[in-house]
Amino acid sequence: MKTRILHCASALALTLAAASPAWAQNGSAETQPPNAQDQEPQSPDQTRAPEPSEPAQVEQETVATGLPQLWALEFLPDNSMLVTAKSGAMMIIAADGTPGPEIEGVPEVDAAGQGGLLDVALAPDFETSNRIFFSFSEPRDGGNGTSVASATLVTDDAGGGRLEDVEVIFRQTPTYDGNKHFGSRLVFGNEGELYVTVGERSDTPIRDQAQDIASGLGKVFRIDQNGQALPNNPLIDQEGALPEIWSLGHRNMQSATLDGEGRLWTVEHGPKGGDELNMPEAGVNYGWPEVTYGIDYSGEPIGEGITANSETTQPIYYWDPVIAPSGMAYYEGDEFPSWQGAFLVGGLVAQSVVVLHMENDRVAFEERVPLDARVRDVKVGPEGAVYAVTEDRSGSSEIIRLTSAAE
Repeated sequence: MKTRILHCASALALTLAAASPAWAQNGSAETQPPNAQDQEPQSPDQTRAPEPSEPAQVEQETVATGLPQLWALEFLPDNSMLVTAKSGAMMIIAADGTPGPEIEGVPEVDAAGQGGLLDVALAPDFETSNRIFFSFSEPRDGGNGTSVASATLVTDDAGGGRLEDVEVIFRQTPTYDGNKHFGSRLVFGNEGELYVTVGERSDTPIRDQAQDIASGLGKVFRIDQNGQALPNNPLIDQEGALPEIWSLGHRNMQSATLDGEGRLWTVEHGPKGGDELNMPEAGVNYGWPEVTYGIDYSGEPIGEGITANSETTQPIYYWDPVIAPSGMAYYEGDEFPSWQGAFLVGGLVAQSVVVLHMENDRVAFEERVPLDARVRDVKVGPEGAVYAVTEDRSGSSEIIRLTSAAE
């Protein structure tokens, strides 16, 4: 079923604009007031970028429906889709949208709360090795934690298959008895290195370990395909530091991708306000929970309410109120010429694909493609169309294909 959606920039009447507060006057995609109304960005282009003058005309088509609550999608070489379900299932969905049986051999996951089977990524040499990597909330003595495993995917004629040679190659530590903020996305760099994003487990005071280089909470890790720290990691020689750490001071990262230059970009969940777009750099501290935009869910400041200091790096862009980011892709394709070089971010609360048009590593424009459903993952298909994994509160998912409706 196809739905033609023409989403256009809204034009406010001059009299209404004159009476509007400052945050509502730049024609941004966000029209709601910020939660932290006393906070100011460090630069004018750091939040509430304007919509482009001619947003894309988008057509939606439901590719697959009636699926379990999915978490991630990865295209296989034959254009079928390998997906993970939060409950712990992994399956292959044919190009025509037909789901196959559950893949055997997936390890046990702790699917309570925000936990479950999380991201999946193909090894750079997948076409010859059939090796995949996946992250999951692993049940452990004393609690759980985000772990990364590798396996060989062996498919069968029935559209399913099994995992062989399953090996957990990396474990986030410390183990914690909680059910929130596991992260996690997996991104291979251009040299075969694997970036792993995780969360800081949410609770106070455990979340403070996002600032602790001896802890694996609230970090981006950079490892090889056997789970080992790379020798040029920034903290490799620092006493007491986890050698796998790439960057620190993160909250809960469920969005990550490479750009056209091979650089890692992430979007992390903020508190009540303060979702952040970052380009994590080696050894850099991004502040959480000591420095952040947004406020606590109680309405109180986070810590001392500081949004900037000299020891931490500012987000390139932030949202208040939140979009609740999950899934991210860098657009390179012919279907949407105006999106070339843009980041596509799934919005759980925004219920849309958020399109970030970049200029000189800053957000120049932001547009949103409404899907009226929580968007859990976003991928660019082999033909240049955009695929969004959506979910509803009942625990079921659909896969939506976005194509250009421009004539």
